[in-house]
Amino acid sequence: MAYVEGSHHVTLSVAGAQEDVDFHVKVLGLRLIKRTVLFDGSLPIYHLYYSNASGDPSSVITTFPWAQAGFYGKRGTNQAREVLLSVPHESMDYWYQRLSDHAVGVENLEVFGQRRVAFRHPSGIEYVFVGNAGDQRVGHAGYRVPQEHAIHGIHGVGVHVSTPDRMVEFANESFHSQDQLVEEGDRAALQIGNQKYGNHLEITVNREDDQGTWGYGAGTYHHFAWNVDTLSNQTDVKFDIEGRGYTDISELKDRKYFKSVYVRTPSGALFELAVTHEDGGWECDESPQELGSRFQLPDQFEHRREEILNRLETIEI
Repeated sequence: MAYVEGSHHVTLSVAGAQEDVDFHVKVLGLRLIKRTVLFDGSLPIYHLYYSNASGDPSSVITTFPWAQAGFYGKRGTNQAREVLLSVPHESMDYWYQRLSDHAVGVENLEVFGQRRVAFRHPSGIEYVFVGNAGDQRVGHAGYRVPQEHAIHGIHGVGVHVSTPDRMVEFANESFHSQDQLVEEGDRAALQIGNQKYGNHLEITVNREDDQGTWGYGAGTYHHFAWNVDTLSNQTDVKFDIEGRGYTDISELKDRKYFKSVYVRTPSGALFELAVTHEDGGWECDESPQELGSRFQLPDQFEHRREEILNRLETIEI
């Protein structure tokens, strides 16, 4: 039987590379585990990867800094919007203060009866800290973030839609959601996959904003990736989705660190079915201790290394 294990990673289109590194590493304390480039197209754009201490698949945020190419997107409805990150419940005061100390605008929210802390990436993308008890994923205590407050990993994805019913149907029938739908005002939540943490889908009804952009463009979510564990299961999930009539789905793409299939959901959000590469994942080109220390290129771009490095913004870590 086809199944979805949980989250794998989230990929965002941001603006500048240096401000992105500073935000994720120096403010959030995440670990930079990979510096490479976008596999698609011929335009050399950074692809940067950040994670918790262990590089768990359910902890990884990846970004494409598009400002250098002049590509900007528009946040709106029918689009993935919020990056939901898991921290301990008791860490909310710490993060509110740390974000404020770093001149990041921060707001307290109450969602489903619990406090959350909301803030934004420098390019405008919405981030939310969600409290979880007992999350065993080990946070990266970078840039003086205490271990007890470090980010465990992904909590899930927030999607905005003008009509939510079709997205709920898709999650239930094609993505094998596990929990009964929980509703609060214009927001609904469900859990996809077998893991306890990192696999929450939150749907917000949004009929006020215009349609958001779906292509690459700074300031917008690009896709959310779900871990489907094995290539055979990935094929089964893909066939299930196509069998339900959702044929806006890609063929298998080899991303060196994982293998991917992409599907456009009824909400407009792009979801990925990801399988960590059998030849080592993040560690196929760097040891666990060296992750993120060297600039990596896909084989098809290696002959352009000098040209690409000269085009890309210089990053200081």
